[in-house]
Amino acid sequence: MLKLAGVLLISAALVIGWIMSEYRAFIAAPLDVPESGFTIEIAPGSTLRTVARELRREGILDHVRFFAWLGQRTGLASRIHAGEFRIEPGTTPVMLLEQLAGGKVIQHSLTLVEGWTFQQVREALAAHSALEHTLKDVSDAELMARLGYPDQHPEGRFLPDTYHFPRGTMDIEFLKRAHAAMDERLSQSWDTREPGLPLNNAYEALILASIIEKETARPAERREIAGVFIRRLQRNMRLQTDPTVIYGLGSSYDGNIRARDLRKDTAYNTYTRAGLPPTPIAMPSAASIDAAVHPAPGDALYFVARGDGSHEFSSSLEAHNQAVRHYQLTPNSRTTNSR
Repeated sequence: MLKLAGVLLISAALVIGWIMSEYRAFIAAPLDVPESGFTIEIAPGSTLRTVARELRREGILDHVRFFAWLGQRTGLASRIHAGEFRIEPGTTPVMLLEQLAGGKVIQHSLTLVEGWTFQQVREALAAHSALEHTLKDVSDAELMARLGYPDQHPEGRFLPDTYHFPRGTMDIEFLKRAHAAMDERLSQSWDTREPGLPLNNAYEALILASIIEKETARPAERREIAGVFIRRLQRNMRLQTDPTVIYGLGSSYDGNIRARDLRKDTAYNTYTRAGLPPTPIAMPSAASIDAAVHPAPGDALYFVARGDGSHEFSSSLEAHNQAVRHYQLTPNSRTTNSR
Protein backbone atom coordinates (compact mmCIF):
# COMPACT_ATOMS: atom_id res chain seq x y z
CA MET A 1 0.00 0.00 0.00
CA LEU A 2 2.83 2.35 0.89
CA LYS A 3 4.56 1.44 -2.33
CA LEU A 4 1.41 2.26 -4.32
CA ALA A 5 1.01 5.57 -2.50
CA GLY A 6 4.59 6.43 -3.32
CA VAL A 7 4.03 5.64 -6.97
CA LEU A 8 0.92 7.81 -7.01
CA LEU A 9 2.76 10.70 -5.39
CA ILE A 10 5.57 10.45 -7.91
CA SER A 11 3.06 10.29 -10.76
CA ALA A 12 1.19 13.30 -9.43
CA ALA A 13 4.44 15.23 -9.09
CA LEU A 14 5.37 14.36 -12.64
CA VAL A 15 1.94 15.48 -13.92
CA ILE A 16 2.11 18.72 -11.96
CA GLY A 17 5.64 19.29 -13.21
CA TRP A 18 4.52 18.70 -16.79
CA ILE A 19 1.52 21.03 -16.37
CA MET A 20 3.69 23.78 -14.91
CA SER A 21 6.19 23.34 -17.71
CA GLU A 22 3.38 23.68 -20.25
CA TYR A 23 2.01 26.68 -18.37
CA ARG A 24 5.39 28.45 -18.38
CA ALA A 25 5.78 27.75 -22.07
CA PHE A 26 2.26 29.05 -22.72
CA ILE A 27 2.70 32.39 -20.97
CA ALA A 28 6.07 33.01 -22.68
CA ALA A 29 5.11 32.09 -26.24
CA PRO A 30 3.43 34.55 -28.64
CA LEU A 31 -0.25 33.96 -29.29
CA ASP A 32 -1.41 32.73 -32.70
CA VAL A 33 -2.29 36.19 -33.97
CA PRO A 34 -2.65 36.68 -37.75
CA GLU A 35 -0.09 38.90 -39.46
CA SER A 36 -2.81 41.50 -39.97
CA GLY A 37 -3.58 41.52 -36.25
CA PHE A 38 -6.85 40.70 -34.50
CA THR A 39 -9.57 42.85 -32.94
CA ILE A 40 -11.70 41.66 -30.06
CA GLU A 41 -14.58 43.56 -28.49
CA ILE A 42 -15.15 42.80 -24.82
CA ALA A 43 -18.65 43.39 -23.55
CA PRO A 44 -19.22 45.00 -20.13
CA GLY A 45 -19.31 42.37 -17.38
CA SER A 46 -17.25 39.80 -19.31
CA THR A 47 -14.97 37.56 -17.25
CA LEU A 48 -11.43 36.72 -18.22
CA ARG A 49 -12.47 33.13 -18.85
CA THR A 50 -15.19 34.35 -21.22
CA VAL A 51 -12.60 36.37 -23.12
CA ALA A 52 -10.27 33.37 -23.24
CA ARG A 53 -13.01 31.15 -24.68
CA GLU A 54 -13.68 33.72 -27.40
CA LEU A 55 -9.99 33.85 -28.25
CA ARG A 56 -9.83 30.06 -28.38
CA ARG A 57 -12.80 29.97 -30.80
CA GLU A 58 -10.90 32.41 -33.01
CA GLY A 59 -7.74 30.29 -32.85
CA ILE A 60 -5.75 32.94 -30.99
CA LEU A 61 -4.91 30.90 -27.86
CA ASP A 62 -5.02 27.20 -27.00
CA HIS A 63 -5.36 27.08 -23.22
CA VAL A 64 -8.35 28.78 -21.61
CA ARG A 65 -7.44 27.42 -18.19
CA PHE A 66 -3.85 28.59 -18.38
CA PHE A 67 -4.95 32.11 -19.31
CA ALA A 68 -7.42 32.12 -16.42
CA TRP A 69 -4.66 30.94 -14.07
CA LEU A 70 -2.41 33.71 -15.29
CA GLY A 71 -5.09 36.25 -14.47
CA GLN A 72 -5.57 34.83 -10.98
CA ARG A 73 -1.84 34.61 -10.20
CA THR A 74 -1.19 38.19 -11.31
CA GLY A 75 -4.34 39.59 -9.71
CA LEU A 76 -5.41 41.07 -13.06
CA ALA A 77 -8.37 38.79 -13.77
CA SER A 78 -10.82 41.14 -12.06
CA ARG A 79 -9.36 44.25 -13.66
CA ILE A 80 -10.01 43.69 -17.37
CA HIS A 81 -11.84 46.48 -19.15
CA ALA A 82 -14.72 46.41 -21.57
CA GLY A 83 -14.04 47.81 -25.00
CA GLU A 84 -12.38 47.14 -28.32
CA PHE A 85 -8.81 45.83 -28.22
CA ARG A 86 -6.30 45.34 -31.01
CA ILE A 87 -4.01 42.33 -30.59
CA GLU A 88 -0.82 42.56 -32.65
CA PRO A 89 1.42 39.70 -33.82
CA GLY A 90 4.06 38.82 -31.24
CA THR A 91 1.75 39.47 -28.29
CA THR A 92 2.25 36.99 -25.45
CA PRO A 93 -0.46 36.03 -22.93
CA VAL A 94 1.24 38.19 -20.31
CA MET A 95 1.29 41.18 -22.67
CA LEU A 96 -2.35 40.64 -23.61
CA LEU A 97 -3.46 40.43 -20.00
CA GLU A 98 -1.66 43.68 -19.19
CA GLN A 99 -3.28 45.28 -22.23
CA LEU A 100 -6.76 44.21 -21.16
CA ALA A 101 -6.21 45.25 -17.54
CA GLY A 102 -4.69 48.56 -18.60
CA GLY A 103 -7.71 49.48 -20.68
CA LYS A 104 -5.62 50.08 -23.81
CA VAL A 105 -8.63 50.09 -26.10
CA ILE A 106 -8.64 51.05 -29.78
CA GLN A 107 -9.00 54.78 -30.29
CA HIS A 108 -11.16 55.83 -33.23
CA SER A 109 -11.01 59.34 -34.61
CA LEU A 110 -13.21 61.97 -36.19
CA THR A 111 -11.99 65.27 -37.60
CA LEU A 112 -14.17 68.35 -37.39
CA VAL A 113 -13.02 70.39 -40.37
CA GLU A 114 -12.38 74.13 -40.23
CA GLY A 115 -15.19 75.97 -41.97
CA TRP A 116 -17.81 73.25 -41.51
CA THR A 117 -21.31 74.29 -40.54
CA PHE A 118 -23.06 72.64 -37.63
CA GLN A 119 -25.20 70.70 -40.09
CA GLN A 120 -22.03 69.17 -41.51
CA VAL A 121 -20.87 68.32 -38.01
CA ARG A 122 -24.12 66.48 -37.33
CA GLU A 123 -23.85 64.58 -40.60
CA ALA A 124 -20.30 63.49 -39.78
CA LEU A 125 -21.34 62.30 -36.32
CA ALA A 126 -24.29 60.35 -37.71
CA ALA A 127 -22.07 58.64 -40.29
CA HIS A 128 -19.39 57.48 -37.83
CA SER A 129 -19.84 53.79 -37.04
CA ALA A 130 -17.85 53.81 -33.79
CA LEU A 131 -20.08 56.39 -32.09
CA GLU A 132 -23.27 55.55 -30.25
CA HIS A 133 -25.95 57.65 -31.92
CA THR A 134 -28.43 59.37 -29.60
CA LEU A 135 -29.21 62.54 -31.55
CA LYS A 136 -30.93 61.31 -34.70
CA ASP A 137 -34.29 62.96 -34.12
CA VAL A 138 -33.10 65.67 -31.73
CA SER A 139 -33.41 69.30 -32.82
CA ASP A 140 -30.45 71.67 -32.61
CA ALA A 141 -32.14 73.50 -29.73
CA GLU A 142 -32.74 70.30 -27.77
CA LEU A 143 -29.18 69.17 -28.48
CA MET A 144 -27.76 72.37 -27.01
CA ALA A 145 -30.05 71.97 -24.00
CA ARG A 146 -28.67 68.46 -23.45
CA LEU A 147 -25.18 69.93 -23.54
CA GLY A 148 -26.22 72.36 -20.82
CA TYR A 149 -26.42 75.46 -23.02
CA PRO A 150 -30.12 75.93 -23.81
CA ASP A 151 -29.71 79.56 -24.84
CA GLN A 152 -26.81 79.04 -27.26
CA HIS A 153 -27.00 78.78 -31.03
CA PRO A 154 -24.87 75.76 -32.04
CA GLU A 155 -23.15 77.31 -35.04
CA GLY A 156 -19.43 77.83 -34.48
CA ARG A 157 -19.50 76.50 -30.92
CA PHE A 158 -17.28 73.46 -31.53
CA LEU A 159 -13.53 73.55 -32.10
CA PRO A 160 -12.27 72.06 -35.38
CA ASP A 161 -9.77 69.35 -34.51
CA THR A 162 -9.19 65.60 -34.68
CA TYR A 163 -10.75 63.88 -31.68
CA HIS A 164 -9.94 60.33 -30.53
CA PHE A 165 -12.37 58.12 -28.63
CA PRO A 166 -13.16 54.44 -27.94
CA ARG A 167 -15.97 52.60 -29.70
CA GLY A 168 -19.31 53.17 -28.04
CA THR A 169 -18.69 56.81 -27.11
CA MET A 170 -21.98 58.70 -27.29
CA ASP A 171 -22.23 61.44 -29.89
CA ILE A 172 -23.38 63.87 -27.22
CA GLU A 173 -20.20 63.16 -25.22
CA PHE A 174 -18.13 63.82 -28.33
CA LEU A 175 -19.83 67.20 -28.75
CA LYS A 176 -19.24 68.06 -25.09
CA ARG A 177 -15.50 67.67 -25.65
CA ALA A 178 -15.51 69.78 -28.81
CA HIS A 179 -17.65 72.47 -27.14
CA ALA A 180 -15.37 72.62 -24.11
CA ALA A 181 -12.33 72.83 -26.37
CA MET A 182 -13.83 75.79 -28.23
CA ASP A 183 -14.78 77.54 -24.98
CA GLU A 184 -11.22 77.19 -23.71
CA ARG A 185 -9.60 78.29 -26.97
CA LEU A 186 -11.92 81.27 -27.44
CA SER A 187 -11.38 82.41 -23.86
CA GLN A 188 -7.59 82.24 -24.26
CA SER A 189 -7.68 84.33 -27.43
CA TRP A 190 -10.15 86.86 -26.06
CA ASP A 191 -8.05 87.40 -22.93
CA THR A 192 -5.05 88.38 -25.09
CA ARG A 193 -6.98 90.54 -27.60
CA GLU A 194 -5.68 93.78 -29.00
CA PRO A 195 -7.05 96.87 -27.24
CA GLY A 196 -9.66 99.03 -28.89
CA LEU A 197 -11.38 96.38 -31.01
CA PRO A 198 -14.99 97.14 -32.02
CA LEU A 199 -16.05 93.82 -30.48
CA ASN A 200 -18.14 93.74 -27.32
CA ASN A 201 -17.42 90.21 -26.19
CA ALA A 202 -15.81 86.90 -27.06
CA TYR A 203 -18.90 85.73 -28.93
CA GLU A 204 -18.60 88.62 -31.37
CA ALA A 205 -14.97 87.61 -31.90
CA LEU A 206 -16.21 84.09 -32.67
CA ILE A 207 -18.68 85.46 -35.22
CA LEU A 208 -15.98 87.50 -36.92
CA ALA A 209 -13.59 84.55 -36.86
CA SER A 210 -16.15 82.40 -38.67
CA ILE A 211 -16.38 84.97 -41.47
CA ILE A 212 -12.59 85.13 -41.73
CA GLU A 213 -12.52 81.33 -41.94
CA LYS A 214 -14.90 81.31 -44.91
CA GLU A 215 -13.22 84.22 -46.68
CA THR A 216 -9.72 82.85 -47.18
CA ALA A 217 -8.02 79.50 -47.62
CA ARG A 218 -4.60 81.05 -47.07
CA PRO A 219 -3.44 81.15 -43.43
CA ALA A 220 -1.12 84.09 -44.14
CA GLU A 221 -4.09 86.24 -45.14
CA ARG A 222 -6.26 85.71 -42.08
CA ARG A 223 -4.96 88.71 -40.13
CA GLU A 224 -5.17 90.95 -43.19
CA ILE A 225 -8.80 89.92 -43.76
CA ALA A 226 -9.47 90.55 -40.07
CA GLY A 227 -7.91 93.99 -40.37
CA VAL A 228 -10.27 94.93 -43.21
CA PHE A 229 -13.35 93.87 -41.28
CA ILE A 230 -12.23 95.53 -38.04
CA ARG A 231 -11.64 98.83 -39.83
CA ARG A 232 -15.02 98.62 -41.56
CA LEU A 233 -16.73 98.00 -38.22
CA GLN A 234 -14.88 100.93 -36.68
CA ARG A 235 -16.12 103.19 -39.49
CA ASN A 236 -19.67 101.84 -39.41
CA MET A 237 -19.24 100.47 -42.92
CA ARG A 238 -21.19 97.36 -43.83
CA LEU A 239 -19.05 94.26 -44.04
CA GLN A 240 -20.50 93.24 -47.43
CA THR A 241 -19.12 89.72 -47.32
CA ASP A 242 -20.59 87.00 -49.52
CA PRO A 243 -20.21 84.04 -47.11
CA THR A 244 -22.72 85.59 -44.73
CA VAL A 245 -25.19 86.07 -47.58
CA ILE A 246 -24.72 82.44 -48.62
CA TYR A 247 -25.33 81.26 -45.06
CA GLY A 248 -28.52 83.32 -44.88
CA LEU A 249 -29.79 81.75 -48.10
CA GLY A 250 -29.64 78.32 -46.47
CA SER A 251 -30.77 75.40 -48.63
CA SER A 252 -31.85 77.74 -51.42
CA TYR A 253 -28.21 78.49 -52.26
CA ASP A 254 -27.35 76.55 -55.43
CA GLY A 255 -23.64 77.28 -55.66
CA ASN A 256 -23.99 80.63 -57.44
CA ILE A 257 -24.49 83.99 -55.78
CA ARG A 258 -26.41 86.53 -57.81
CA ALA A 259 -27.12 90.24 -57.57
CA ARG A 260 -30.63 89.53 -56.36
CA ASP A 261 -29.19 87.43 -53.53
CA LEU A 262 -27.19 90.42 -52.35
CA ARG A 263 -30.39 92.47 -52.26
CA LYS A 264 -32.44 89.82 -50.48
CA ASP A 265 -32.57 90.89 -46.86
CA THR A 266 -31.91 88.24 -44.23
CA ALA A 267 -30.46 88.46 -40.74
CA TYR A 268 -27.15 87.35 -42.26
CA ASN A 269 -27.01 89.68 -45.26
CA THR A 270 -24.11 92.02 -44.50
CA TYR A 271 -24.89 93.99 -47.67
CA THR A 272 -28.31 95.04 -46.37
CA ARG A 273 -27.50 95.13 -42.65
CA ALA A 274 -24.77 96.84 -40.66
CA GLY A 275 -22.53 95.13 -38.12
CA LEU A 276 -21.93 91.48 -37.53
CA PRO A 277 -24.48 88.77 -38.28
CA PRO A 278 -26.34 87.35 -35.26
CA THR A 279 -24.35 84.11 -35.05
CA PRO A 280 -21.23 82.53 -36.51
CA ILE A 281 -21.64 81.09 -40.00
CA ALA A 282 -19.24 78.14 -39.57
CA MET A 283 -16.66 76.63 -37.24
CA PRO A 284 -13.61 78.88 -37.19
CA SER A 285 -10.15 77.49 -36.67
CA ALA A 286 -8.01 78.56 -33.74
CA ALA A 287 -5.94 80.58 -36.24
CA SER A 288 -9.00 82.49 -37.43
CA ILE A 289 -10.00 83.23 -33.84
CA ASP A 290 -6.54 84.58 -33.15
CA ALA A 291 -6.72 86.67 -36.32
CA ALA A 292 -10.05 88.18 -35.27
CA VAL A 293 -8.56 89.52 -32.04
CA HIS A 294 -5.11 90.28 -33.48
CA PRO A 295 -5.90 91.93 -36.83
CA ALA A 296 -3.06 93.11 -39.04
CA PRO A 297 -2.51 96.87 -39.04
CA GLY A 298 -3.01 98.80 -42.25
CA ASP A 299 -5.44 100.94 -44.17
CA ALA A 300 -7.09 98.43 -46.53
CA LEU A 301 -10.88 98.53 -46.53
CA TYR A 302 -11.55 96.24 -49.49
CA PHE A 303 -10.36 92.99 -50.97
CA VAL A 304 -11.15 90.88 -54.00
CA ALA A 305 -10.20 87.30 -54.82
CA ARG A 306 -7.48 86.92 -57.44
CA GLY A 307 -8.72 83.51 -58.51
CA ASP A 308 -5.78 81.56 -57.10
CA GLY A 309 -6.94 81.52 -53.49
CA SER A 310 -5.26 84.82 -52.61
CA HIS A 311 -6.74 88.33 -52.44
CA GLU A 312 -5.94 91.81 -53.65
CA PHE A 313 -6.31 94.40 -50.88
CA SER A 314 -7.18 98.05 -51.51
CA SER A 315 -7.49 101.13 -49.33
CA SER A 316 -9.79 103.08 -51.67
CA LEU A 317 -12.96 102.23 -53.55
CA GLU A 318 -11.38 103.37 -56.82
CA ALA A 319 -8.44 100.99 -56.42
CA HIS A 320 -10.80 98.22 -55.37
CA ASN A 321 -13.00 98.68 -58.44
CA GLN A 322 -9.92 98.48 -60.66
CA ALA A 323 -8.94 95.22 -58.94
CA VAL A 324 -12.44 93.85 -59.42
CA ARG A 325 -12.32 94.63 -63.15
CA HIS A 326 -8.92 93.01 -63.39
CA TYR A 327 -9.63 89.80 -61.51
CA GLN A 328 -13.24 89.12 -62.43
CA LEU A 329 -12.86 87.36 -65.74
CA THR A 330 -16.44 87.66 -66.98
CA PRO A 331 -19.28 90.10 -66.27
CA ASN A 332 -21.34 87.27 -64.74
CA SER A 333 -18.63 85.85 -62.55
CA ARG A 334 -18.43 86.94 -58.95
CA THR A 335 -15.58 86.58 -56.51
CA THR A 336 -15.84 86.98 -52.77
CA ASN A 337 -14.99 90.55 -51.82
CA SER A 338 -15.78 93.33 -49.39
CA ARG A 339 -16.92 96.67 -50.81
